[in-house]
Amino acid sequence: MKRSSTIFLQIVIVLVGVAALALLLWEPQIEGVNKNRTNFEIYFQDPFLALVYVGSIPFFMALYQAIRALGYVGRNQAFSPEVVRALWFIKYCALAVIGFVVLELLFILLSGNLDDENPGAPIFLALLIILPSIVITTVAAMLERLLQNAVELKSEHDLTV
Repeated sequence: MKRSSTIFLQIVIVLVGVAALALLLWEPQIEGVNKNRTNFEIYFQDPFLALVYVGSIPFFMALYQAIRALGYVGRNQAFSPEVVRALWFIKYCALAVIGFVVLELLFILLSGNLDDENPGAPIFLALLIILPSIVITTVAAMLERLLQNAVELKSEHDLTV
C-alpha cells in the first residue's frame, strides 16, 4: 500500500475521532431534557452520560490502534507482530463497545424514562452501534488470524534462510 494511502486513511480516522468527540460533547447540551440545566448538571449529575463517556473510551482506543496499524502498513511492516497485536486490541475494543451499549440500553429500559409513543427508538439506536461493531470484531478477528499465520510463515522462512 502506498504511503500516501495510509496517511489518508490515518487522517480519516483522526477526523472520525474528532467528529465523535465533538458529538459526545455537544449532543447533551441540545437534548430536550437538558434545556434549562447548567453545564455542571448536564455533565456531572447524569449517570447515563457518565456511562456513555466511559463506554466511548474503547472506541477511541480502537481508533488509536488503527492509526498505529496503518503506520506499520505504511512502513511496509504489515506482516509484523505489532499489527497482529493492534488487530487483537481492536477486536476486543469493539467487543467492549458492544458490552457498554448493551449496558446503556438496559439502563434506559430499566430506568422507566421511555416515551410511551416510541419505546423502540433506544433499541434502534443501540443496533446502529452494535451491528457495525460486530462487523468490525469479525473483520479484525479474520485479519488477525491471517496476519498471525503470515507472521509465523515469515518467521519460519527467516529461520531457514
